[in-house]
Amino acid sequence: MKKFICTAAIAGITLVQASSLGINVNSDDVEVNGKLDITSAVGFGSGTSYFLSGDYLHTDDDNLFKAGFGASNTLSGAEGLTFTFGLEGVFGDSYVAMPLFGEAKLRLPLDEPIPATSLSARFDYAPSVLSFVDADQYLEYRFEADVEVINNVHVYGGYRNIDTDYEAHDYNLNDSWYGGLKISF
Repeated sequence: MKKFICTAAIAGITLVQASSLGINVNSDDVEVNGKLDITSAVGFGSGTSYFLSGDYLHTDDDNLFKAGFGASNTLSGAEGLTFTFGLEGVFGDSYVAMPLFGEAKLRLPLDEPIPATSLSARFDYAPSVLSFVDADQYLEYRFEADVEVINNVHVYGGYRNIDTDYEAHDYNLNDSWYGGLKISF
């Protein structure tokens, strides 16, 4: 019990320092994610942002944990277009993979009375060489739309497909639409 309380306290301290916390749901799943901006700790002044991320997805039958590291920057000459790349660990039931990921996010150039709106697409992939235990391959892709309804409060919705291929069989862990709320710090 003491170990659980200590872990929860450390997680709570980490979440307080996070740059964003989000939760999304549908009729079958719940996903909680957070991102911690570590740019100032890394100390580079190149305009690139560095972060640590964590994610937990609970479905009717399975749980999936992800922890990652990445970097993002706005594409030079293309205002509002940001690219993010990184590496994450994915942990499931007898399943471990280390996918590389890439994301493109476009902030739409809308006039002032319309809230900040963005569209994003993300792709995660781990071939068999980056898949361990009983895993053979990992593939995930997402499409998302986000609207900042209140300063630093975002409502978003999207579609995700997570394919966890095992050595013995292929398994589509999740294939669903979702909606959620994200708070940025």
